[in-house]
Amino acid sequence: MSDCIFCDIINKESPADVVYEDNKFIVFKDIKPSAPVHLLLVPKEHIPSINYLTEEHKEMMGELILLAKKIAKEQGIEEGYKLAFNTGRKGGQLVDHIHLHLMGGWE
Repeated sequence: MSDCIFCDIINKESPADVVYEDNKFIVFKDIKPSAPVHLLLVPKEHIPSINYLTEEHKEMMGELILLAKKIAKEQGIEEGYKLAFNTGRKGGQLVDHIHLHLMGGWE
């Protein structure tokens, strides 16, 4: 996707404060955080939103949730955090590339 900022970040064409990366996912800090820790967990496969998931994505989505758990522990917020998917403009989704918000660190 040539007009997807998350694809640009994945392809190292746009900067991001990356905290984790492997062959399937990239995790970086949200540029407008709504929590002390606010990270975006992004599959490298371009999928516009939850509405575009198919049966073939079940394993990847399970891995994404387990990655969120791992990153929460690494960030020291494993005792309490929020996971959120926004779907579509009416659901608050601003970038058309599926991503999971990991938020925590509140006192």
